[in-house]
Amino acid sequence: MAKYVVGMDLGTTNSVVAYVPLDEEHPRVELLSVPQLVAAGTIETRTTLPSFLYLAHPHEAKDGAFDLPWASGREYAVGELARRQAAEVPDRTVGAAKSWLAHSRVDRRQAILPWNAPAEVPKVSPVVASQRYLEHLIGAWNTAFPDAPLQDQIVVLTVPASFDASARELTREAALAAGLPEGMVLLEEPQAAVYAWLADLGDRWRRQLKLGDKLLVCDVGGGTTDLTLVGVTEESGNLVLERLAVGNHLLIGGDNMDLALAHFAAGQFAEKGLKLDPWQSVALWHSCRNAKEMVLSPGGPEKHSIAVLGRGSKLLRGTVSLEVERSRVAELLVEGFFPRVAITDRPARRRVSGFQEIGLPFESDTAITRHVAAFLRAQGSDPETPARPTHVLFNGGVFKAEVLRARLLEVLASWFPKDPPPRPLLGAPDLDHAVAKGAAYYGWAKHRGGMRIRGGTARAYYVGIETAGLAVPGAVRPLRALCVVPIGMEEGTETDVPSDEIGLVVGEPAQFRFFSSSVRKQDRPGDVLSRWSDEELSETDSLETTLPADEAIEEDYVPVRFHARITELGMLELWCVSPQTNRRWKLEFSVREDAND
Repeated sequence: MAKYVVGMDLGTTNSVVAYVPLDEEHPRVELLSVPQLVAAGTIETRTTLPSFLYLAHPHEAKDGAFDLPWASGREYAVGELARRQAAEVPDRTVGAAKSWLAHSRVDRRQAILPWNAPAEVPKVSPVVASQRYLEHLIGAWNTAFPDAPLQDQIVVLTVPASFDASARELTREAALAAGLPEGMVLLEEPQAAVYAWLADLGDRWRRQLKLGDKLLVCDVGGGTTDLTLVGVTEESGNLVLERLAVGNHLLIGGDNMDLALAHFAAGQFAEKGLKLDPWQSVALWHSCRNAKEMVLSPGGPEKHSIAVLGRGSKLLRGTVSLEVERSRVAELLVEGFFPRVAITDRPARRRVSGFQEIGLPFESDTAITRHVAAFLRAQGSDPETPARPTHVLFNGGVFKAEVLRARLLEVLASWFPKDPPPRPLLGAPDLDHAVAKGAAYYGWAKHRGGMRIRGGTARAYYVGIETAGLAVPGAVRPLRALCVVPIGMEEGTETDVPSDEIGLVVGEPAQFRFFSSSVRKQDRPGDVLSRWSDEELSETDSLETTLPADEAIEEDYVPVRFHARITELGMLELWCVSPQTNRRWKLEFSVREDAND
């Protein structure tokens, strides 16, 4: 019997656990203190677990150096020690595993991390790295609550709103392998941030939002930016919230800002005749993170010292440092990441070379304001009428800096000069812990009948249909995209997909290609696209399988029509139905959005 609802934020740079007793009438969300190694043999508790994995040399793990209260004999470390090792031994440290889960151009089940590490370094897959973080959080919970093991609790695990079906399914795979319960639910992170706000305000939220308002949730974390638009609608005379749209998965955030500051500092060192080697450059990056957080925090110092350890007589002797001014850091980050741009501006897509390393697809354009402009234009009623947010909810550690919040509000106001400027939601935001807190509150509200955000699927889904025609040597037949699920289709509903009969390959291996879109709101089941841009449709993981043959049909393909169903658990069941024999074949992958069932 579950005693708690547990919210888990598996973050790109930090992970957090929050919880609330199920039997509370007025939920008080608490944070789990997570024991973790801060140095070999030294354990401290923190409310955040840095999402880093250090793969140690075998000799380092002797004498229980990496032992934890719930585990011993490990040759790896998770958390604060691993984060520090990212500066000392970057080739043995895994970071941004969550972003790799969303990178469809690599096999995310293969041992590829740390990326580009030497051959002698053991590697893990993005799925396994995520599993390690979750195992640590589960161990911390079970140690703190031995009479309420996490396997028996109600668990809400958050994912980026921009994660496609494959990334969500891989997250679920890692969670189950770590030991989370089969019945856990997934919740979009921006929605979780809204739930945290609702938990703080209770029914008073209706004093800040009115019918027709649009709330922009701008979540800028350590490694990613996530954008969501939430509308205020009416149901049975009561105001309700409905998720209207989500943006693309943007690999830009606080880490980019730290690197920009490190680049500036390296230039300052170079002016003094001090050249940094690659090891020192990584160490400088991490030193700049601390400097950024210090000088941009409320009441932060006007100046802060950035130090780098020496590496021998030929380069640097001892520790060298320089002072950076608060005003210079603010100018560098504000103008570099939140510049004043027009609503018509588009993010740049620069290419330095025709050859690209198959690493994470980081954004070429660091201007978050340009990405916000593109998102609002994509969600408008037409290309000339972008969606206009009336309110903004900030989330993510980047927005601890008041100067960054103020600049985004200023830019948003400049895009709609004839309308009242967007206002930040009032409350007491906890930018480091809001997602986990909101997940816990959502789980409580789901079971106790509290306020929930409506939404359905955030994306439309399509199957790729190869066109018929004469074969041409070296040419691939054109592909069409058939819509099988529209944006907003609710869990627990199903629909026939109107179309001509489609040939289904059976009895031999075949590849089935799927696509999704977060912007094509007009498409309905049965609509066919002959061409599309990368901004409109993106390909998700293909499914390669052999479907059983139909003995009643001698051909190697069977004419079928489609029937789509979104299950209560958020899975897309795509049934291929033969009108001739009534034989049915099922293709299935996860499109869980937020488990609002």
